[in-house]
Amino acid sequence: MVCGEALDRGDRLIVHMTERSILFLTRKWPPAVGGMETYSVKLTQALVRCTDAPVQVMALPGRRNGLPPTAIRLLAFGVISALRLLLRHRPPAILHVGDLALWPLGLFARLRSRRTQVVISVHGTDVAYPRRKGFGPRAYGYYLRTGSRLMRRAGVIANSDATRDVAAETGWRTKQVVPLATDFAGPPPTGECDPYILFAGRLVERKGCAWFVRNVLPLLPSHIRLKVAGTGWDESEWQVFDDPRVDFLGSLDSEALVEAYRRACCVVVPNIEPGSGEYEGFGLVATEAAAAGGVVVASRTGGLVQAVEDGITGILVTAGDASRWQAAIYRIASWTPGERQAFLLRSMEFCRSYYSWDRVASETLRAYGQRLS
Repeated sequence: MVCGEALDRGDRLIVHMTERSILFLTRKWPPAVGGMETYSVKLTQALVRCTDAPVQVMALPGRRNGLPPTAIRLLAFGVISALRLLLRHRPPAILHVGDLALWPLGLFARLRSRRTQVVISVHGTDVAYPRRKGFGPRAYGYYLRTGSRLMRRAGVIANSDATRDVAAETGWRTKQVVPLATDFAGPPPTGECDPYILFAGRLVERKGCAWFVRNVLPLLPSHIRLKVAGTGWDESEWQVFDDPRVDFLGSLDSEALVEAYRRACCVVVPNIEPGSGEYEGFGLVATEAAAAGGVVVASRTGGLVQAVEDGITGILVTAGDASRWQAAIYRIASWTPGERQAFLLRSMEFCRSYYSWDRVASETLRAYGQRLS
């Protein structure tokens, strides 16, 4: 069902509040680029399709260059949002806070009306940051523990079992795990591929690209190249481009990325488990690649175990085990075109039926409980 009052104004959904309304509040919104931004936009669009309750978005847009808002804008957004929650004429039935860092805004909503149910999404870095060393992570850990005590009645939605477990380290109890989705899609598979492997995503330590280049690429036939599509990287990952078998593609638009997924012998998501305690909250690139028609090989770690349906949408391999990675890639390279096509037909069909934003919206609505009835 579609909310008839919804209007489109600059990529935001604006509706009139009623006693059955949903207010989604987020600091992650386009033109900033990232998984949490995608989640915010796609979920709110799907909520409008899947319920007749009015849906409103209160969002802080990112910068035009794709980066998040500045610290000053973020602080101003928090203050303005708190005032709007306190002073609004008609409080929402549901306040859905987009990530755990904004938990205090749930308090302001509850001060305005005890009838408002607060729901908070948790993702990855927003719960894992306290695992790092230093004053900042330690202070943020105290901040989250304080929130878990003050917001005991909040309904927490995690994007994976791994995120649920990390959130529990600071006292947050998850009500429901709702794996993410994608609207990536490719044409019917042909069974043909080119002799290259694709890595897509940010070049940071936990994503494992440098580890793959050092430990797995040398074990593969010399004619197989690694293509890297991504932006932004840690200095420690620069060594990736010193290898003569690595080609850097930069940032690709969605159409070019789908084609790169489809043409690759396989798409690798070789996450490792760094000493910093960082982990993959979900691993949306694995789901996107499978939906686009790529054969995915991913580490069996973090949220990737729910981003990949092992044996159906991809192959899960022990993180950090180079010999198993080599064996999995050799297996895929040995498929006949018919075997490859059959695998991809099953994979893409599963992605269409399960990794859909309407399914995410439906499960989110169930987490809201009875407040919309």
